[in-house]
Amino acid sequence: MSGEAATGVPRARSFADLHVHTSASFDSLSRPEAVVRAAAVRGLTHLAITDHETLDGALRARDAAPEDLAVIVGQEVRTSRGDMIGLYLHERVPAGLSPEETAAAIHQQGGLAGLPHPFDRYRGSGAYGRTEDELASLAGVLDYVEGWNARIMVGNGNLLAVEFAQAHGLPAVAVSDAHTVMEVGVAYTIVEGSLDDPGQMRAGLPAAQLVTGRGSRLLRAGMPLAKLVQRLRGNRRVAV
Repeated sequence: MSGEAATGVPRARSFADLHVHTSASFDSLSRPEAVVRAAAVRGLTHLAITDHETLDGALRARDAAPEDLAVIVGQEVRTSRGDMIGLYLHERVPAGLSPEETAAAIHQQGGLAGLPHPFDRYRGSGAYGRTEDELASLAGVLDYVEGWNARIMVGNGNLLAVEFAQAHGLPAVAVSDAHTVMEVGVAYTIVEGSLDDPGQMRAGLPAAQLVTGRGSRLLRAGMPLAKLVQRLRGNRRVAV
């Protein structure tokens, strides 16, 4: 899908949720077709589908998206130390590499490497518990940081993420990290101009506006059920 409006005129402004899951993930039951419908209805212009260890859901979503919604093919990758997001991917990035190797694999495809929920102590968070030297090394391979992740319900993880981004000169984004259709777009990022390609994303993120919101604890509590259903279906991807 193009990042342009249906008329072919480049967008003056883009509204992007850059971290969304579908039923291709082990912990979501959201059909890609339902996810893109919800995103379009809620006024998003760009949606990054970032399923765990697969591009399948993103490709389905891209095929099903309406003309006024551009789907960015992405992946949430399990590294040897926390998770990493890859955007604008063409091939799946293998799990288990170091963060530096993972970022290199993303960049080799021309994509962007982002750090999701970096200080959430309850998930695979790449910055939590690292030394200052380790944080500086990690920052050097990133293109952006999730400064607001709507699924952080407890603690100061989002505040620490913004401080980390500012300290290392990295742009911050706001994301829903949606695992249900209801969560899509509860937080998003506004970027001036279009986001047709990685170059436009890199150019636009430093001046991006973050629109913050939170999903409900009730919705997050549904994840164990989603994991159980996916296991019964034979989807046995391993959580971090």
